[in-house]
Amino acid sequence: MKWIYIAAGIAFYIKMIILSPALEFEELPIVDLIVEDTGIPNAVSGILFRNRLFDTIFEVVVFTMAIMGVQFLLSNEKPSRTIYQFSDHPSIILAQLGATIAALIGIELTISGHLSPGGGFAAGVIGGTAIGLITVTSSSQWIEFLYQRFRAALWEKVLVLNFIIVAAFTLVGLELPHGEYGTIFSGSWIPILNILVAMKVALGSWTAVLVFILYRGLL
Repeated sequence: MKWIYIAAGIAFYIKMIILSPALEFEELPIVDLIVEDTGIPNAVSGILFRNRLFDTIFEVVVFTMAIMGVQFLLSNEKPSRTIYQFSDHPSIILAQLGATIAALIGIELTISGHLSPGGGFAAGVIGGTAIGLITVTSSSQWIEFLYQRFRAALWEKVLVLNFIIVAAFTLVGLELPHGEYGTIFSGSWIPILNILVAMKVALGSWTAVLVFILYRGLL
């Protein structure tokens, strides 16, 4: 049986590598076609939120399931009695300064990530980094109070549902006007999808960081 698998693998290799027609990539300006099709200069965001949107939907769902898995796996553990945090003043100042810078960069990428390098996922990770830096320099009770007060867990689920709904509009062909190229309000649904992903990833990162700190005492 193994010789059949080997022969099939060799035949597949010959078909894909040797017998496939050669493509003239110089005649296929793929990046230019994507930019023209999406109406935004950031071709990566165009691929994620339009050309490969079906995959992106499941990437968001997988990230949500990962956060739910963290909560489920640690739900049976007792909260840690000792929370390890920065205690020296210089480290606290540097961490809070880094959190401020990261938050500002995250907001900028959230709003204009479809126009420049970056995007929703990068903005969400940067926002989660800012939240993590604040968490390790502040009282865990205060951070948990804010988390519960602003219902971060609920908003995370709402953002996922809104992302799927907006993505469905794009997949069925219901699009907004592309707007003027190079402006904030361009690219149809892409800026909205970018914002939804950024906020969802940031809130999900907040959940994971808070759970690890409360139940393990550190990140």
